[in-house]
Amino acid sequence: METRQLKDLCREIRMDVVKMITEAGSGHPGGSLSSVELVAATYFTQMNVDPANPKDPDRDRFVLSKGHVAPVYYSVLAHRGFFPVEELWTLRKLHSRLQGHPDSKKLPGVDVATGSLGQGVSLAVGMALGAKHQGKSFHVYALTGDGELQEGLVWEAFMAASHYKLDNLTFLVDWNGLQIDGTNDEVMSLGDLNAKLRAFGLDVIELKDGNDLEAVIAALNTPATPGKPRCILAHTVKGKGVSFMENQVGWHGKAPSKEQCAAAIAELEAAKNE
Repeated sequence: METRQLKDLCREIRMDVVKMITEAGSGHPGGSLSSVELVAATYFTQMNVDPANPKDPDRDRFVLSKGHVAPVYYSVLAHRGFFPVEELWTLRKLHSRLQGHPDSKKLPGVDVATGSLGQGVSLAVGMALGAKHQGKSFHVYALTGDGELQEGLVWEAFMAASHYKLDNLTFLVDWNGLQIDGTNDEVMSLGDLNAKLRAFGLDVIELKDGNDLEAVIAALNTPATPGKPRCILAHTVKGKGVSFMENQVGWHGKAPSKEQCAAAIAELEAAKNE
């Protein structure tokens, strides 16, 4: 897919996210909107997956460690062809395959069920280590949030990834600076995150603007350092694309009203030709 087309798709994914959460009456718009470029670029420019064969043992894997941003994940999977786009509007509804957190037993394309923060990073390490043991060449990608990095389990996983030289593993850090209770610095400062990740043995690429699609693609395309897991540390904007949600902690886990949804969609539509 051409970059211009993918930019248009990212805008459409943002509209999907807003509509889905409004229709559901609950969900997490802030972090879903901040991570659009990271997830979309990974699926549409990097991953070897086949919607017709979602359990292909040689497929690349994706782990949504911050499982509460399932809306962006579902929209990307739908546009990638794993299930009909129309099914997006069933988010969080009774008997829907699109639960509040992704379920690998229900929805094609979901490699692992996630939701408990911190655990997805470890699962990704296990998948990448398994590939090494089996002599398989598939790559594993894991999206984690910056607030999630306050979990000790994550750092043990980073240490293991480095120890086992998992250069078939890419971590994507959605660093939007906010979490459910306030700013990261207020809750538990992460300090010099770049230096810490490097100290744990990761090959870090820091992006000043993780919502810049071209920058994300360039980082993903940078050749891996042999024997080192990659980490793309992306500064993003919580609620990106919807001005009244941007950098507002209150939109971490709140559904828009119908009026707010209409205003958000109008704003995103107006940005079409920018």
